[in-house]
Amino acid sequence: MTSELTVGTGTGLETADMVLNIGPQHPSTHGVLRLKLVLDGERVISAEPIIGYMHRGAEKLFEVRDYRQIIMLANRHDWLSAFCNELGVVLAVERLMGIDVPERAVWLRTALAELNRVLNHLMFLGSYPLEIGAITPMFYAFRERETIQAVLEEASGGRMHYMYNRVGGLKEEVPAGWTTRARAAIDQVRRRMPDLDDLIRRNEIFLARTVGVGVLSAADAAAFGASGPVGRASGLDFDLRRDEPYLAYGELSVPVVTRTAGDCHSRFEVLLDQVYVSLDLAQACLDRVDQLTGPVNVRLPKVVKAPEGHTYAWTENPLGVNGYYLVSRGEKTPWRLKLRTASYSNVQALSTLLPGTLVPDLIAILGSMFFVVGDIDK
Repeated sequence: MTSELTVGTGTGLETADMVLNIGPQHPSTHGVLRLKLVLDGERVISAEPIIGYMHRGAEKLFEVRDYRQIIMLANRHDWLSAFCNELGVVLAVERLMGIDVPERAVWLRTALAELNRVLNHLMFLGSYPLEIGAITPMFYAFRERETIQAVLEEASGGRMHYMYNRVGGLKEEVPAGWTTRARAAIDQVRRRMPDLDDLIRRNEIFLARTVGVGVLSAADAAAFGASGPVGRASGLDFDLRRDEPYLAYGELSVPVVTRTAGDCHSRFEVLLDQVYVSLDLAQACLDRVDQLTGPVNVRLPKVVKAPEGHTYAWTENPLGVNGYYLVSRGEKTPWRLKLRTASYSNVQALSTLLPGTLVPDLIAILGSMFFVVGDIDK
């Protein structure tokens, strides 16, 4: 006699729950993430994010690379925020060594960090609607990305991994006339952003898929350590650029974009409005750069050694708070360099957000957490 097993119909009948693996390669995860779901029909009962498929052991590699080489490694964990990743490392080493970076380098770094933030956000502003069925925003987002990308590529020589920061400043001076071309690019992107904005922000289908979906409360966001656009969309009014300024942010007025609903649409809106803020900040920095002369780095010995001690440098990366805890024993390599990434903290909230939702909403929620898997698996 054979026995029959009815699996998750969602009708309230006595059924067995279905265990479903999504991944470890799924198109909406920007990398290799696996979700282990328990489903009752179309409804998610529990969700477990399983990470580690891309793990590269960066923190151990830091310990056997000198202070110039670790910039290259740190550059890559969030590949959409490469310039900002470099920045955290050099700020930590400079603080430990007591280096005063030339003022022109400080303002250039701030401008480039904001342009990198725009590039990061535009990627998600194109890819997120794509994940829930809208292809056109991707074309607009990439048109604007290419405009800003050309400016960063001209300055640094790199398209994704800029390698433009150095301990003590920047690799080299920007090309002649670069600030003028950068300002023109910013003006062009600012002028054309409404093409993307008007297409998607109040689109009825997009609103139906995102409003009220995947609500993360402020208390939960704080408990999980969520930061950046994900935390601010839940009402966490926290931004290191304003609250604990570094680089030139102390001399700038930094508007912090927040929402209170904490749903997928709020997270998207924070990202979208942040682009306008970053364009304005970058322009203000470039105006200041034009008033400054002098070097963009300091001369260093052939072998850079940080004195014995420890420090923690954190920055407001495009996806949230990024921190480096550096411990030195006075050698040319760090004794320990602990990396605190934004995506690692943000993605933890999925185990709370996903239960109770429907499978189609799962994709909308997953995409709205704006993470890069390399930033999780570091």
